[in-house]
Amino acid sequence: MTDSSTTAQASQQAALDLIREGRRFVLSGHMRPDGDVLGSQAALASVLRALGKEVWIMNPDPTEPQFDYLAEHNEFGAWRGGALPQHDVSVLLDCSEISRCGDLAPAITAANSKKLVIDHHIHHGEDWWDECYVDVSASATGLLVYRIAKELGVKLDLGGALGVFTSLVTDTGWFKYSNTDAETLRVAGDLLEYGVDPSTLYASIYQRNRSSHPGEISEILGTTEYFADGRLAVICAPREDNGAASAPNSDDALDILRSVSRVEAVLFLRELSNGSVKLSARSKTDFNVNALAALFGGGGHRKASGATIDGGLALVRQQLVDAALAQFDGGAGSA
Repeated sequence: MTDSSTTAQASQQAALDLIREGRRFVLSGHMRPDGDVLGSQAALASVLRALGKEVWIMNPDPTEPQFDYLAEHNEFGAWRGGALPQHDVSVLLDCSEISRCGDLAPAITAANSKKLVIDHHIHHGEDWWDECYVDVSASATGLLVYRIAKELGVKLDLGGALGVFTSLVTDTGWFKYSNTDAETLRVAGDLLEYGVDPSTLYASIYQRNRSSHPGEISEILGTTEYFADGRLAVICAPREDNGAASAPNSDDALDILRSVSRVEAVLFLRELSNGSVKLSARSKTDFNVNALAALFGGGGHRKASGATIDGGLALVRQQLVDAALAQFDGGAGSA
């Protein structure tokens, strides 16, 4: 056994001990919580309740409607200021950079509680937590919570099983991304025994778009530009004339461009209402979009990363294109 694996196991055991010892837990995640944030929170809440703990879920932003089936089993709070519930353990799921919690971050930091991170992303910066349960090779944070449940001898309820399944399918693109491994498929199969219905979840997550959605995707795709001999595709969604934020970030446009044979990486730049730009970067080769996002204060995975970048859309777009081209010139997998 290598030193690194021994250290990781010791760290995970310390995280399990903290879960055993804690009594009151607040679960949080990054801004615009996605399926892995919400799913892993639902799963961990199931585990904690089974252990007789008190649990609150508090996120920087509200839950999107496509995940309302998870809200049937849990109350997902959206931070509106004030004090957090009295708790002795604060758990941040699916991210390790506290800054990604937005306005909720100071409240988490100021709380007189132990800090626990459960995540599968590469961490940038100093460790700020007390304990962590991290595995960057895991397909989803929800998979880590499933492991935690097993190690603590807890059987998930239906809400927890729905949470883990949601984490798996949203972070693997319904099992089509390269992070889909044998463990992921085994766990997904096990969850069907809990009463999870994949077709119902697929319809809820992916088939409830507004009637304007096809037109919005068409408009975004109309901005497509190719660089690096067609290996890089860039699309933009500017703010609307009234200053409102542009159309929601959508994997639909990213998937369409990744289907183009020569395209290796896609950058989706979405202008936010405050004038900053949200980057969603995807890769289907060895091109490391995590390294690209890290240059602009973001992060994620080698093949799926993001960042929120200050500056106008035109300026940020040029900066990102220049950085991506430099990375192509330096080698697709450069760090």
